[in-house]
This record gives sequence, structure tokens and C-alpha cells, in this order.
Amino acid sequence: MRIGLLTEGGYPYVSGDAGIWCDRLVRGLGQHEFDVYALSRDHDQERAGWVTLPPQVHRVRTAPLWTTEDEGPALGRRARRRLAESYGELLAAVWSGPGAGQAPASGELADRFGNALYRLAELAREEGPLTGALRSETAVRALERACRAPGAPHTAREARVPDLLTVTDHLERALRPLSLGWYGDDALAAADLCHAASGGTAALPGLLARHFSGVPLLVTEYGVQLRSRYLALGPDAAAPAVRALLAAFHGRLAAEVYRRAEILTPGNAHARRWQERCGADRARIRTVHPGMDAARFTEVGEGPDRSDPGTLVWVGRIEPAKDLISLLHAFAEIRREEPAARLRIVGVPADAEGEAYLGHCRALAAQLFPDEAEGVHEVGDNPVSFDGIGGPEVPSLAEAYASGAVVVLSSVVEGFPVSLAEAMFCGRATVSTDVGAVVEVIGGTGLVVPPRNPRALAEACVTLLRDPERRARLGAAARARAVELLGVEQNITAFHGIYLEIVSHCPVHRDDTGEPLPFATPAEIHAPGRLTAPAARPAPAWADPDPSRPVAATAGKGTR
Repeated sequence: MRIGLLTEGGYPYVSGDAGIWCDRLVRGLGQHEFDVYALSRDHDQERAGWVTLPPQVHRVRTAPLWTTEDEGPALGRRARRRLAESYGELLAAVWSGPGAGQAPASGELADRFGNALYRLAELAREEGPLTGALRSETAVRALERACRAPGAPHTAREARVPDLLTVTDHLERALRPLSLGWYGDDALAAADLCHAASGGTAALPGLLARHFSGVPLLVTEYGVQLRSRYLALGPDAAAPAVRALLAAFHGRLAAEVYRRAEILTPGNAHARRWQERCGADRARIRTVHPGMDAARFTEVGEGPDRSDPGTLVWVGRIEPAKDLISLLHAFAEIRREEPAARLRIVGVPADAEGEAYLGHCRALAAQLFPDEAEGVHEVGDNPVSFDGIGGPEVPSLAEAYASGAVVVLSSVVEGFPVSLAEAMFCGRATVSTDVGAVVEVIGGTGLVVPPRNPRALAEACVTLLRDPERRARLGAAARARAVELLGVEQNITAFHGIYLEIVSHCPVHRDDTGEPLPFATPAEIHAPGRLTAPAARPAPAWADPDPSRPVAATAGKGTR
């Protein structure tokens, strides 16, 4: 079958989110054809280029969310009136009702939002890109009227002109897929199904393909897009009115995606709860754990134990959400019980904030453990070390896990705990905080403590450090669980079955008598010269100008 794979800031870009998962999925399902429709995040991502694409990727079409050179045509009076009515109805549905954007919308509100969204898409299909129109004075005035309307939230009514301009610019970018030429018979309409690698804007082309051509939509979320939007709209990110308006919009968009998708595949129960809270039908949800490559951990997981029995290891991206401060305070208590214990922190900062956080952690470690020398005039070693992958101390990720008797996760916020799953593949006993999908991933193969509780974390670590037999039992059970549930093969098998389930119930194509034709794209349609492609509306100048070019000519290049 032909799959339209939809991404935002992800595959096939080298620096894309969830790129490894998408690449494994595409390579593992070589019996299917994939067309990739990618929305890029910024100029740096485009300049870095693409990963090497497998032969089952037949075409890649891209469009930027960060810039545009084509404002679209000037709309006539009738088109401007249609824009004002549809956009105003969309915004009215966003701000209406108690708890808009934070709770499932009523059926009437959901219908209003969806109908207005599809009317805007139809306007873009008839008139051309709405890029400039959605940033025009008409759009700003429609937003202002919606914010001042009776029933609008108090924070919306307080929005000032700079707030309205900021929100307008953000909404235009979020709605940019409405203006793309991706919905004709030579594009998404020819797919057997659309698979969105995340919710939100990435899934919007799938919603439109479903609306225009009846193509079924599958949405996978390993990190809930709506939750990420909420976290990005923190107190320091924007004014209160901007945060409230954007949170409400993304909440309504998520609810529409969840309502229209044939099947939702969250990566864990934590993501599943978010989807259900936003109105997703429980009967259409299938939890599919991320597929992880276990091969690189096989030698450590199945080989003899080479760890230092007194060493604790933490592995991950260094950022405040990982709460290394609590871990260091817990380690101070561990040292009082086990003076020979050592802590190895392996990772790199996630960003500039992570760099500052790493400096703070280093300073705290020096303060808590000032000198480990035996004599007064000697220089001692700090029992806490900070290492990166690839150096002489830690040549590989597997070696990082192999060096410790116990692997620790101290996060206060976590989605799917990748480092915890990797430790399980390595056969290591673990101590983790109860956040995100931790309990779901480890089952009963590790110890779990409350977050932000250094004493509980210390007690659990000391318990395992003093009991090597228990560590061995937990490590063996952890590896067996990871191999059974978290491998690449299980993930690929699950999605292959879901693809067949969707197409069997929602065939896009039918024969002359109306009978369904699963996988109805005939082989000869791909042979040059056999069929004439139907004429399609030209794509915007800022989108991929040559959608039919072969992937082999562009894979791995950053320019279009």
C-alpha cells in the first residue's frame, strides 16, 4: 500500500524529531511505498540536509513553517468576506465554552471548529495560498472581534494589539498546511492512508486529505504535541493573553485530530491519558511502544557483569527536568551509608539552559564533596564524575550503562524514559522516579520512588548496592521485559497490523461498481509514460517547487 508519512520538524531531516523511529519504521516495512510530506522547523534544519532514504521512499515533498516568500494572491471582495466569516467562526469556536482548550469540547463546538477549518481549506484550494490573508488586517480584526465577544475568556478580552499580532502570526504558521498543494490526485489523494508522526500541525495535512479525498488518518504520538505546546508557553515565553489564546487554539486542533483519526497510537499510557482527556475515543486507541534497537546493547546485556559494584550511573540529556540536583543531594546521603560509592553522570546539555544547569550541578558536586584525599596535604578525587559519550572514559553508550551496578533516573518530567529502556536492554537494575511512563516501562523489574524526594532515592539506591543477588535478578528480568516489549520488531509488526486494519475498514478507492479496492493504486501508475497525471493547482512558491522529482536525486541534500 502507499503511505503518506506526515512530519513536522522531523524525518527526513538529519536533525529531525523522532527521525530514528520514522527511519526504522520505513525501513522495516519495505513491502509498502512511502511518500514523505515534511514541514521544516528552521533554516538550520534544512541546511543540515536529509538522512539517507531507503528505496521504498518514492517521493519527498517539503514546506517551511519558519518563513515564506509567497504571500498568496490578493483576495477579491467576496473571498475576503468568506475568509472573515470562516476565520471568525474558527476563532469563536476556539474561545467559546468553559475550559476551552483544556477539556473536551462539546459536539457543537467541535463541529463549529472543524467546519470552519475545512471552509478555510476549501477557500485556499479555490483562491490559492492564504499566507498573506491570514496575517492581514482582515484576520487581525477577526481575532479582535472573537476576543471581545461575549463569552470569551477574561484573558482573551485583555489582549492588546501587540498580543493580537503575535497570536495572528502564530496561527498563520500553524494553519500554513491549508495553503499547500498536497491534496490532489498526484499527492495525498493517491495514498491508501496518511500516517502523522505527531499531532497538531503535522496531522493537519492528514485531516485535509481525509476531508477532500476520504483518506484515513493514523496519528502516532510518542510525545504528546499538545503537552509540548503547553510547556513551551510558559510564564517567560509570552504575555498571559498570548499564552491563553494559543493554548486554547492548540487544544481545539488536538481535539479535532483525535476526533477524526481512524486510530491513535500513543507510545505509552501517559500519552494515552492526555488523548482521552482531550476527547479521544478509547476504542480507537492502540498503545504502541517505541521500537528501540537492542543490538548495540546485546554484548553488555548478555555478557558477564563488568560493573563496579559501588557505582551508580545516570545517563541522559542534562536539563533542569532531569533533577540532577536532587540526585546529588541523594548521593550525599548514600555516601554516608556507603562511603565507597561513586556516581557517574553521563550526558551533554540539551541547550544553553542545560549548559547553565550543568555548571550549577558541577558547583554543587564540588561543594557537597570537597576533598576525598586521605592525607591533609594530598589532593583527592571527587566521587562524582561528569562525562560525555565518545571520550576515553565512556567510549560508547553501552559502556556507560556497563560501568554501573545501578542505573538511576531522577526526572521530575518524563515522557517515554529512553535511558531507562536502554538500561533494561543492558540488564541493569534501576532506581527511578515515578513520572511519565516509568512504571509502565519497567513493570516490576526496578525500584520506583516519588520525584523530588532525595531521601527515598538514596534509600532505594543503598538497598540495591548492598544486595548484589537482587540486582542480578532485577537486571535479568529487566532485559527479558525489554526484549519482549520494546524492540524494533514488535513496533514494526504492530504498525503493519494497524495499517491493514485501517485499510480493510476504510478503503479510499473503489471500482466502477462501487466495490472497495484495498491497495487500489495499480502498479502501472508508477511506470513512466503509462498514465497522464491530472493537472493540479500550482503549489506556493515557498513549498517544494518540484514535487515529482525522484528522491534519489535529492536524498541527503539540504537544498531544494
